[in-house]
Amino acid sequence: MLADTRHSRILARIDEKGEASVRDLSELLAVSPATIRRDLTVLGDAGRLQRVRGGARAGIGLQEPDERPFHVVAESAHASKDRIARRAAELVADGDIVLLDIGTTTALIARALRGRPVTIVTASVAVLDELRDDSEVELVLLGGTLRRSYHSLVGPITQLALQQMRATIAFVGTSGIADDGTVLDTTVVEVPVKRAIVRSASRVVLVADENKFPGTGLLSACSPEDFHTLVTSENSDPDTLATLTKLGIEVIQV
Repeated sequence: MLADTRHSRILARIDEKGEASVRDLSELLAVSPATIRRDLTVLGDAGRLQRVRGGARAGIGLQEPDERPFHVVAESAHASKDRIARRAAELVADGDIVLLDIGTTTALIARALRGRPVTIVTASVAVLDELRDDSEVELVLLGGTLRRSYHSLVGPITQLALQQMRATIAFVGTSGIADDGTVLDTTVVEVPVKRAIVRSASRVVLVADENKFPGTGLLSACSPEDFHTLVTSENSDPDTLATLTKLGIEVIQV
């Protein structure tokens, strides 16, 4: 098995379980423990996971390769994101319990919901910054380990908290949408949180500007069957949007 293939499978396993031992990975990939230890060292040095005694866990607090800081991402396509956020906020009814994913667009959704009688549940510190002084919104901040580069809380504590939640509607961001509608993400430690959000809401709304087409990302966060509505830009890729429409997903362009 090629090293790149092993690395991808190791990351997928740790993404799924939160952590993995050298022994488990050795049995899973049918290679020696020494090979797994070398692989974990390489991935740890690259910031893809966190090495611990006897194995590894999700690389909490580490910056992913080629990752842009939150403030840089926020400046990209800001006008499109703002339109998407305002339209997405219109899908929320008074009294709703709203789950907001981490990300720059969901932070703008929080801004658009200021003054509304809703409950917002989030692992986004950026959302906290938007709503900390709003007396109308009931804000529930999920626990977890602070990922400073992207103003978010991640890890097993966050996932466990989400298992207790049941939201009316959730808004999920993405680093890219594939041609078949698969929602992708480049950040290993945040994918389990996105998956937990999807499982915790009655209605899931994907928000993505035109730059998220064509999709790129290391891991699949969810499939088209997992979300109900896409709010996106007018000039997003028409072929992908047509595919999603055929799958029965409501597509809203602004």
